[in-house]
Amino acid sequence: MAGYKIHVQAFALQDIQEATDWYNEQAKGLGSRFQKQAKQQIDALKKNPFAYAIRYADVRCMLVKKFPFMIHFSIDEKQKLVEVFAIYHTSGNPKKWMERKK
Repeated sequence: MAGYKIHVQAFALQDIQEATDWYNEQAKGLGSRFQKQAKQQIDALKKNPFAYAIRYADVRCMLVKKFPFMIHFSIDEKQKLVEVFAIYHTSGNPKKWMERKK
């Protein structure tokens, strides 16, 4: 299977930065660990984005290892593109990020 391109929307980048800032306030270096883990996992979607289950309509979710956040993404098979539109805390209201998909 050929690799997929990844597009991370601005809102998702903002999600990562907000979580990074919050974690950095909790403990030195924790935000950097979160950011590195999230980016590694997003990058891994290039190989097999279909490994993650569909959770809502066409939205798939990947749990960020060691952190209570999920990466929300969809796959455009024709363009071989993974669209990441949210990195959202698992206790958050999904309606908030679902508005971004529209």
